[in-house]
Amino acid sequence: MVSINYLLRFLEEDAPFGDVTSEAVIPEDLEADAVIIAKQDGVIAGLEEAKALFEHSGVEVELKVKDGDEVKRDDVIVKLRGNARKILLVERTALNIIGRMSGIATQVRRLMEKVGAVNPNVRVAGTRKTLLKPLDKRAILIGGGEMHRFSLSDAILIKDNHLALVPLEEAIRRAKAFSLYKVVEVEVGSLEDALKAAKAGADVIMLDNMTPERIEEVLEALKREGLREKVKIEVSGGITEENIQSYAKLDIDVISLGALTHSVKNFDVSLEITGKSGA
Repeated sequence: MVSINYLLRFLEEDAPFGDVTSEAVIPEDLEADAVIIAKQDGVIAGLEEAKALFEHSGVEVELKVKDGDEVKRDDVIVKLRGNARKILLVERTALNIIGRMSGIATQVRRLMEKVGAVNPNVRVAGTRKTLLKPLDKRAILIGGGEMHRFSLSDAILIKDNHLALVPLEEAIRRAKAFSLYKVVEVEVGSLEDALKAAKAGADVIMLDNMTPERIEEVLEALKREGLREKVKIEVSGGITEENIQSYAKLDIDVISLGALTHSVKNFDVSLEITGKSGA
């Protein structure tokens, strides 16, 4: 789970000087019951983060499902009891987290099912195209996908702007010499560069913005040279839910999509007060 200190930043941003509406109209000692309800079908995520925020504020939390479960529209996913002001203070922050993470997890699960139907050996991964990495990366994992790099410190990924400054083979040589423990991945856009990268010792080759037909040509060339088994193949760029199966059926290892996190469609959830505690 994401750390409570990270989560509290969102709560503090939403209420830097308290929730003035609730403080104005809700009696200070009023206790209430509430529920969080799924408003659509999908994969739920972010419940542990929401639970941590409510509990930090002194609200009792009962999770009716767990992160990664598939839920239906109108399912009660969380029950709450505690100070009414505190419930309302945390409400929107908790719903924002659940909505975003569930949206990502739902999309990942849907894509994993599409990919698995044609090639169960291919994984689906996110990218660093996000500013909410701790939440988004965890949501990808909950949905069944791969995180890819969490940060620039995790692995070596040589991209086009690196290659604009240093030749491909030299870049790989320098990267391999830099660390024995870091995976070295190279982004390429042509068959020629894919072969160069494999021969130079890259661990992973990312075939960027290539059609399935072009990728097949690269794979055939790597096999002819006896290089296919020496590298992992990632494909990325221009991949959508509509065309992902045409990529997944190829002899590749992973498909990465920035859209998983930079174009999130929030999952719809709502919080409803069901009454005063004990009433």
